[in-house]
Amino acid sequence: MTDAQADGVRFTLDEVRTLARRVLLEAGLSRAHAEAVAETMVAGERDGCASHGIYRLLVAANSIAKGVVAVDAEPVVSEPARALVRVDGGGGFAQLAFERGRPVLAERARAYGIAAMALNNVVHFAALWPEVEALAEDGLVALAVTPSHAWVAPAGGTQPVFGTNPIAFGWPRPGREPFVFDFATSAVARGEIELHRRAGKAVPDDWGYDADGQPTTEAAAVLNGAMRTFGGHKGSALAAMVELLAGPLIGDMTSRESLEADAARGGSPIGGELIIAIDPVGFLGDAVAEHLARAEAMFAAIEGQGARLPSQRRYAARARSLTEGVTIPAALYRDIMALVPGE
Repeated sequence: MTDAQADGVRFTLDEVRTLARRVLLEAGLSRAHAEAVAETMVAGERDGCASHGIYRLLVAANSIAKGVVAVDAEPVVSEPARALVRVDGGGGFAQLAFERGRPVLAERARAYGIAAMALNNVVHFAALWPEVEALAEDGLVALAVTPSHAWVAPAGGTQPVFGTNPIAFGWPRPGREPFVFDFATSAVARGEIELHRRAGKAVPDDWGYDADGQPTTEAAAVLNGAMRTFGGHKGSALAAMVELLAGPLIGDMTSRESLEADAARGGSPIGGELIIAIDPVGFLGDAVAEHLARAEAMFAAIEGQGARLPSQRRYAARARSLTEGVTIPAALYRDIMALVPGE
C-alpha cells in the first residue's frame, strides 16, 4: 500500500496481487486456486473494471464461507474426442480449471484448426475476457460463454429465468493487443448493481424489476427481483443461446438449476462454460498474414472515424495502472481487511 486518502487507498498491482492471495488463502483456498483466482482480480483492477476487480474478494470469500466452493479441488482434464477437451473442476473456482485446460485446448486447436473446451462443475464469479484474451495472445480466435444464477427476466417477462450470461470474443492482432469484447446479455453486470447498492446510488429504471415485477431505481430491489436483458428480445435470445451452449450441450446446469443448487446460500453461480478456439492458420495456411491484414483494415476503418474498439478503454487503463497503480475505495478496503484475522 503506497498511499492512503479519505476516499481511497493507493496500491501497486503487485500489492493488489499480494492482498488478494492473502485474503483467499486466509479464506481457505488452496495455493493453486488462490493464485489463479487472484490473477483475475488483479486483471480487473489493472484494466479499470472495478466491478470485476478486488471487490470480488468479498464475493469469493462469501462463496467459500457458505460452502459453495470446493477449496482444494483438483481439476481433471480429459479429451472425449480429438478436438474436444473437458475439464471437471470438482466444484472449485473456474480459474484453475481454465488454467489447466488452456494448453490442451490450444494444442488441439492447432492440430485440427478448431477445438472446444467444456469446463464442468465449476464456480463462476468473474468476467470472461481474461480467458479469451489469453487465447488470442496464443494466436487463436476464441469465443466463451457461461450461464450464471437465474437473475434475469426474459424480454416480455418480469421473473428470472436467465443468468447474466456473458459472451466473450477474442481476435489476435499481430504486434499489438488482441481485439476483445465481453458483455453480459443482461442490461448491466450484476456486480455494477451491487456497487450502486454499496454506494447508496439509484440505478436507471430500465435495469430491472422489483420482486413484484415493477420497474424500480432501487439497486437492492433489483438484486432481489429481476434484471433485464439488453436490447430487449435480442439480448433475450442471446441469453437463451448461452443457456443452451453452456448448459445442456456440455451436460451442465442452466441458470435456474444453478440457483436451485445454491439452496439459498447466496453463493456464486455453479455450472459450466464452453470455450471455442480457432486457429486462423488451420483455415488459411500460408495466406494467414494476408487475411489478418484485411481484419486490420476493418479496425482502421472503425478507428479512423473516431469510433472506439471494444477493449480500448481497458488497454488505456492498463497502461496507466502499470505505472501509477490503482486506488481502492476506502470503504471497500475496510470490508476486505475485515476478512483477515487480526486486522
